[in-house]
Amino acid sequence: MTSHKLTKGRYSQPGAYYVITTVSAARQRLFCHPGMAQAVIEEIRHAGSGTQFVHHAWVLMPDHLHWLIELCDVDLSVGVQAFKSRSARALNLACGRSGPVWQPGFYDHRLRHEHDLQRQARYIIENPVRAGLAGYVEGYPYLWCRWGRHGNGP
Repeated sequence: MTSHKLTKGRYSQPGAYYVITTVSAARQRLFCHPGMAQAVIEEIRHAGSGTQFVHHAWVLMPDHLHWLIELCDVDLSVGVQAFKSRSARALNLACGRSGPVWQPGFYDHRLRHEHDLQRQARYIIENPVRAGLAGYVEGYPYLWCRWGRHGNGP
């Protein structure tokens, strides 16, 4: 069950920068599987086509997603929910499975200053190294950053 505390004080401001974290259902390690990860990555690309979000960095970890975005002219909750819905359908279809992919809700943090963008992006893409999933950022296949590592990016 999602906590109402996650939405308390949430304010959607077009042009603002947000860090989004969303977690797989029951913390399943779905995104270790290349087909499942690729289905979600395709939907990240779609969401970053400029109508909902502008991407700055993202990393798809085995059981969650960290995503640094600039909000376009869409409500933050509506945009994230649309992404989660589309990516769940795509993943289930591509992998011949059914059932929930994401936990309800998501965590968001609005960046106050544009100069925090690159620092936050670096922190996001270094997650796999800190988690012991890769020895260096470029060794992890499921991340992208506007200022550097472009692996599976948009």
